[in-house]
Amino acid sequence: MAPNDSGYTTPESELEGVLPVHPTAARRPHAIVVQSENTSFTDEYITAKFNNRNANITVANGQYIVNPTVELFEFQTKRQVSKTGLMMIGLAGNNGTTLCATILANRHNIIWHTKSGVQQPNYIGSLLRASTVRIGTETATGKDIHVPVSDVLPMVHPNDIVLGGWDISSLSLDKAMERARVLDYDLQRQVAPHMARMKPLPSIYYPDFIAANQETRADNLIPGSDKQAHLEHIRADIRKFKKDNNLDRVVVFWTANTERYSDLIPGVNDTADNILNAIKTSHSEVSPSSLFAVAAILEGEPFVNGAPQNTFVPGIIELAEREKSFIGGDDLKSGQTKLKSVLAEFLVNAGIKPLSIASYNHLGNNDGHNLSAERQFRSKEISKSSVVDDMVNANRLLFKAPEPGSEGKGEHPDHVVVIKYVPAVGDSKRAIDEYYSEIFCGGRSTINIFNECEDSLLATPLILDLTILTELLTRIKYRKAETGEFQPLYSVLSLLSYMLKAPLVKPGTEVVNSLNRQRNALDSFLKACIGLEGGNDLLLETRIW
Repeated sequence: MAPNDSGYTTPESELEGVLPVHPTAARRPHAIVVQSENTSFTDEYITAKFNNRNANITVANGQYIVNPTVELFEFQTKRQVSKTGLMMIGLAGNNGTTLCATILANRHNIIWHTKSGVQQPNYIGSLLRASTVRIGTETATGKDIHVPVSDVLPMVHPNDIVLGGWDISSLSLDKAMERARVLDYDLQRQVAPHMARMKPLPSIYYPDFIAANQETRADNLIPGSDKQAHLEHIRADIRKFKKDNNLDRVVVFWTANTERYSDLIPGVNDTADNILNAIKTSHSEVSPSSLFAVAAILEGEPFVNGAPQNTFVPGIIELAEREKSFIGGDDLKSGQTKLKSVLAEFLVNAGIKPLSIASYNHLGNNDGHNLSAERQFRSKEISKSSVVDDMVNANRLLFKAPEPGSEGKGEHPDHVVVIKYVPAVGDSKRAIDEYYSEIFCGGRSTINIFNECEDSLLATPLILDLTILTELLTRIKYRKAETGEFQPLYSVLSLLSYMLKAPLVKPGTEVVNSLNRQRNALDSFLKACIGLEGGNDLLLETRIW
């Protein structure tokens, strides 16, 4: 085993399915030191007290009785960043190859030429690596101080992530990258020797769950049809990857094809024991993504679902709770849906009533090819359609509430989503949105947006963010009111919501799709872990003598 300056060890001989870590720039020490009786720093931990302020509301006879509440929490963050691996299902796809190639370009400072000039490697598009958060005002000048999000707490650097995973396609990553047609030729040319050393591990293929047009890719499969044997094989892959690379943590990430929705069947996937038994009996409604999720959970490693299918059936959520493992999902929120979650909120908050939202997409990559099948498209349609629900529910002045006892949503904008496969445009997705709204005194307003984006280049930084943030959350523990032992966060990592179209949340709690609220929640949580209050935009000092 050969050490490198990141603290990792990498086998001298390249392993199948593993992209080794190469030396990276020296890391600087933690940039923020909070001087407060509520925050303490030791070599091992950052410990911070935080007052969670809320309000309990009683509604009676049209009056709101408000009781402000304050609950003391204490957060403990382990400062030593885990030696982290990322195992992607769909490693040889557009996202997997793009992620591996861009990390290689950053590790080796590969500079390439495009028709527009020389391009430097970067992590633009990553919230954690290319975005900042306000932490206060400078004493000397009174100006706002913004720091990189990655400086708030110790986080894994993308260059230090060990990459590996599975795919139903056997192509080595240099050939898979060429097939994807995402990256500029000169970059592909330079990273190809590194990518050629890596081949995906065999994966599982259940034809009923993905489009029939994917069958020609399926030449790299774990043999047989016994789902229990498949589960054990995947678990062994995770253990071997972790051991061979001397890792503390492995994040398992689904970035493969969109599956059809699994049928929810009592006695099959409704409880932890039932889903485990369904795997033992190779039940037809156990999907590949659910099987990978169970494997990660049983190995004590986090699993993130980057696609829209219902991987996390109730039994898998219960299993994660029972095993104290971490899960997060669903579906990467990269372009059109992210914009929709902002614009719909803007309209509703401005007192404008959206009557209809019509979204059209066409794209030509393999994701679009798979989504051309009706059952797989339905999974995507569901994840895209719920994104405005919480904005509507927040303003019942504009939208009538559901009738008491009704299971419906109440009044809601017409919301239509269309996706078409157009091979000629490749990874360059076109999206057209029309927002048709009611304005003052029966007037109408129409906003049309045309958005063209390179799909995988928007999605790849989200995979990095989700991986890095997931690893961080495994190092944070909490307790209430300074009593008892510190314990891990809840298994469903709802703080990942900013990067996901259909956020998975704790059962019984409301889903938040508002991008502004999701970002504020993440910023506030990170700052709470170093003993800082959430963002204060009152700017009281500018409003008083």
